[in-house]
Amino acid sequence: MQLKTLASSIPVRQVIGTLDRAVESIAYDSRRVQRNGLFVALRGEKTDGHQFLEQAIERGASVIVTEREEKQPRVTCFVVDDTRSALADLAAAFYGWPATKLKLAAVTGTNGKTTTTFLIKHICEKAGLRCGLIGTVRYEIGERILPATRTTPESLDLQELLAQIANAGCRAAAMEVSSHALAQERTRGLEWDVAVFTNLTQDHLDFHGTMENYFESKAKLFVQLAQQKKKQKPVAIVNIDDRYGEQLLGKIDKNISAVTFGMSARADFRASNYRMEFGGTSYQLDARGKSYLVRVPLIGRFNVANSLAALATANALGLSLREAVLSLGKSPQVPGRLEAVPAKRQFQVFVDYAHTPDALLNVLKTLRELQPRRLIVVFGCGGDRDRQKRPLMGEVVDRHADLAIITSDNPRKEDPDAIIAEVEKGFRADHYEKIADRTEAIRRAIELAQPRDIVLIAGKGHENYQEFADHTVPFDDIQVARHALEDRPVDF
Repeated sequence: MQLKTLASSIPVRQVIGTLDRAVESIAYDSRRVQRNGLFVALRGEKTDGHQFLEQAIERGASVIVTEREEKQPRVTCFVVDDTRSALADLAAAFYGWPATKLKLAAVTGTNGKTTTTFLIKHICEKAGLRCGLIGTVRYEIGERILPATRTTPESLDLQELLAQIANAGCRAAAMEVSSHALAQERTRGLEWDVAVFTNLTQDHLDFHGTMENYFESKAKLFVQLAQQKKKQKPVAIVNIDDRYGEQLLGKIDKNISAVTFGMSARADFRASNYRMEFGGTSYQLDARGKSYLVRVPLIGRFNVANSLAALATANALGLSLREAVLSLGKSPQVPGRLEAVPAKRQFQVFVDYAHTPDALLNVLKTLRELQPRRLIVVFGCGGDRDRQKRPLMGEVVDRHADLAIITSDNPRKEDPDAIIAEVEKGFRADHYEKIADRTEAIRRAIELAQPRDIVLIAGKGHENYQEFADHTVPFDDIQVARHALEDRPVDF
């Protein structure tokens, strides 16, 4: 692509050098710069891309985009006010604005994003609307499945993924949008057909500082709907049962169509007569003046909310609501979301990603509804993340589990025993053990399980690794649980 064309896509404060160049690639990591490439220097939490300009030029960058004047005789320099915004705009132009070729559904919130996007994709596919997926667990591009590196990729990677999704013949994409992504302009320039708010509970305060800042980052997705130029009739879908959902409704422009969901009598998509069994959940849906019986092979009240959000999204995308309801009955298991581990025992084992106090509370309440004899929970908290939630998670487990084993999650650069000690502060009773080794903790829980017990292994869900200070090791809760079950004698 010609540099002159790219230059027209961003506000440039100063141009140093010629515009008569061809740009063959864009990078924000100096190690990935290619010959005749454009390098954007991003300021991160730990590093500053401006420190790597020389490396980028040595690797072949012919254009650099910076926030300060850089006179380099070999390259053209664009000086901009904000390189993150510039990267997003340049990426969209470089890949031909792929989002305009897709019906785009964004899902944001603390919990439920992954399940909701999986359900949206499933409904779309069943209706003949080929749909890509971008989120925490993986990226789906037509028939291709890629491991996810981030819930919401950096803007350059995101635009490339959307271009691949469109080129694979998809006409829609369901996408998780994190608060970090919104704060860091990763989704800048994208125009949404539907934006969904699931809920907001404590998480990521290490990044946002306060719940108010966290909420404002999420709200940004919905405030920006009114500024869209190409897609001018977006729909905002909001969980009215969540107190932040109520607050969000007041921030959405009056010209934007807002649809609510929940169990409240005021909800546009309302669930009632909720029933749960081991095989799934059923409820009555009242929406658009009609009633439907909804069956979904996922358990829990929170999955009622997730399925309501997916149904409202499908309807906003122009799909038949009746057909969407029918297709939900054959929804896939979402990896690591209350995923049952085949036990062939008289007790049940589940793995779930719950790593916030609210998510853990919801999962424990759900499993209580299955009336186990005892509820045994293995859980921990990640290192180098929000420390305030650690005793809160301990408190939740103390109140709702019969036996707990506090263990490591992803300790990262922190001492696992120190993290466990902070979680332990939330306990008042003594019905818990501390085992830092996660494998041993899972084995211990399964060793203790008796007929009609439920074992919940929480925190990592779909993740297949464990992060330590100086290394990452393969680790899969489901596989570890399976091995522990195989090693346990069948004594009843």
